[in-house]
Amino acid sequence: MSVVSNKPSLLQSTALGGTAAMFAVNFTHPIELVKTRVQVSNEGIMATCSSTLRNEGLSAFWKGIPWAYCREGSYTAIRLGAYAPVRDAIGAGDPSASIGLKFLAGAITGGVGSVAGNPFDVLKTLSQTNKSESKPLMSLVGQMYSDQGMSGFYRGVQVNIMRAITLNATKMGVYDVSKKYVVDSTGWERGSPKTAFCASFLAGFFMTVTVAPFDRIRTALMNQPTNAKVYDGMTDCLVKTVKTEGVFSLWRGFIPIWARFAPMATLQLLTIEFLYASFGFKSI
Repeated sequence: MSVVSNKPSLLQSTALGGTAAMFAVNFTHPIELVKTRVQVSNEGIMATCSSTLRNEGLSAFWKGIPWAYCREGSYTAIRLGAYAPVRDAIGAGDPSASIGLKFLAGAITGGVGSVAGNPFDVLKTLSQTNKSESKPLMSLVGQMYSDQGMSGFYRGVQVNIMRAITLNATKMGVYDVSKKYVVDSTGWERGSPKTAFCASFLAGFFMTVTVAPFDRIRTALMNQPTNAKVYDGMTDCLVKTVKTEGVFSLWRGFIPIWARFAPMATLQLLTIEFLYASFGFKSI
C-alpha cells in the first residue's frame, strides 16, 4: 500500500506560492507604487499620494498591475513556493535545523526567482513611474525591445539577484525560525494562523532593514528611460547615488517599503499556509 506524502512536490508548492502571491499583490500594489515613486523623486509619502490622486486619479495606484501579476507568477512563485521543498532537500526541514541552512534555502530560491521575474520587474517599474497616460502593454514591450533589445529586459539583473537573495534569505529564514520561537513561547501550533501572523510580521521588518539599499539601486537602474542608459551597471549606480544624495539615501522610502513588506509578507505567508492546509500539506 502506497503512503501519500504530506509534503508538496516542488511543482505543487511553486504553484501554490504563485497563487498566494498573485492574491496578495492586489492589496499591496498601491503601496509599492508609492514606494517606487518616492525612491525616484524627492517627494515625501503624503506628497506622492496626494499628487498621484490629484493628477492621475485613484486607479493610478494600480498602474503596472498586469506586470505585477506576471512577476508574482514567476519570481515570487519560485522564491516563496519553492522554499520548503528546497529547504527539505538540503536537510533543513526540521524546526531546530541550522538557521544558516534555512537562509541558504531562501537565498537559492530568491536568486533563481529573480532571474525569471526580472523582465516583468523592469516593465512594472516603468509603468509605476509613468505619470502620463498608461501605455498599452505590448507597446511598452515593443518600445523596450526596439530601443535596447533583450538586454533591456534584464537591466538591473545583478542587483535584483542580490536583492532577491538577501530578501528571501531574510524573509523565509526569519519566518521559519520565528515560528519555532513563537510556538515555544506561546504553545500555539506551528500551523496556526496566529503563529504565521506573528512570524511573518517579524520577517517583514527584518526584510526592510536588509533589502532597502538593494531596492533603491534596483529601482534607479530599472527606471532608466528605454532609449537611454544613465548608469553603467550596479556599482556605477551605487557610487553616483551615494555621491550625489548621501549614504542614507539608500534607505529612502524605508517607511513605504516596510508598509509594503509587512502586509505583503503576512498576506503571502498566511495565504500559502492556508493553501497548504487546504490541500493536506504540512505547514512550512
